[in-house]
Amino acid sequence: MSKKAVWALMIAILIPLVSYFILKTAGDDAVIMPRKYFVETTIASEKNGRTSVDTIWHKTADFKFVNQLGDTVHLYDIKGKAIVIDLFFTRCGSICPKLTKSMAKLQQSFITGGNAMQKVDTSVVQFISLSIDPEHDSVSVLKNYADNYKVNPDNWWLLTGNRDSIYNYIFEELKIDKLSKEPVTPDFPHTSRFVLLDKDYIVRGRLEQPYSGLDSTSLSVLARDIGLLMLEKDKTKKSELFTEIINLKWLWAVVVVLVIVFVLITVQSRKK
Repeated sequence: MSKKAVWALMIAILIPLVSYFILKTAGDDAVIMPRKYFVETTIASEKNGRTSVDTIWHKTADFKFVNQLGDTVHLYDIKGKAIVIDLFFTRCGSICPKLTKSMAKLQQSFITGGNAMQKVDTSVVQFISLSIDPEHDSVSVLKNYADNYKVNPDNWWLLTGNRDSIYNYIFEELKIDKLSKEPVTPDFPHTSRFVLLDKDYIVRGRLEQPYSGLDSTSLSVLARDIGLLMLEKDKTKKSELFTEIINLKWLWAVVVVLVIVFVLITVQSRKK
């Protein structure tokens, strides 16, 4: 076989692989992910004479509160899920009932199974409603409120606890005063904004359209972004390129066929 034929065969083998990864990369870049909001610090490092700057994003700290079932729960108990948080209180007669109904609609949007076997998909998202009136909102009060709104506790916590701890968490960890376009007072953080955390407990969102529990369009964006976060790659892990190639069975089939053709041509050439 001539050198030209060998090169042509090699190119024919490589084209499907290269094309796949070009299209895959382009497809990944086309999706606009919800951005990370708060920078904790930056770290400069030098490698091969080049300086690069790594951004360390604000990671929301763990908490210890009590849910409507009387269970003590922690944020870091939630593993591998997107997390949606809203602020409410049970005696609220203005926006809180609407926020709770909106959260219920979001939870319903993650129901799986057929009509007879419907259940909430608890592997994707966790919902949290944090009371800003914890002195009144005891466990029993939260349980009654949850029952009235048919809250499914499988992946939705209504939380109460120490007032100072809750308020510190709202402002120091969720940074609701910086996240919300509405004025939020330190004495009573009453807001319609929902907060979205990713699997690493980092606040995510969209500057042009903060998630509002009173806006159906905003809720649709939030539901979509929850799905996007669950599909997001873990950039801290090394690329498993070799594994991806192994799993491309159709490409390997092409390679095998081309190798067989190469062998047959070589055999035929030697016979001549």
